[in-house]
Amino acid sequence: MRLFQILFSAVALLLTAACSTTPQSRIEKNRGAFDAFPADVQEKIRAGRVDLGFTPPMVRLALGDPARELNRSSAAGQEEVWVYRRSSSGFSFGVGIGGGSGHTGYGGGVSMSTAPDYDEDAMRVIFREGKVTAVETRVK
Repeated sequence: MRLFQILFSAVALLLTAACSTTPQSRIEKNRGAFDAFPADVQEKIRAGRVDLGFTPPMVRLALGDPARELNRSSAAGQEEVWVYRRSSSGFSFGVGIGGGSGHTGYGGGVSMSTAPDYDEDAMRVIFREGKVTAVETRVK
């Protein structure tokens, strides 16, 4: 029975790790591109921050893929807008152990919600000619 508990815990840990993406995990997958950036840019990417002048690859490493990509025209010209949302998806994991009459039972469950909250745009990154020209954040 102890082996079952260890195996069950290991699977749960792997599922949790596989479902999350962080700047560090994106950096590891794109090490060559990351290493080519200047040290100050690397520091911001590691912290999950973007700055004016960043290119799309820099933003993807820092923040991941946007929830939406839009094109718009402004007085300044054509702009590309990447919209990032507050995380509204959830992941939960539970384990239950019970017993009685000389028997022990194990049970577990995994729940995942990926429904986006369309009213929760947290950040917009605006590009003009392939460079970040503005970062708009929404305070809740």
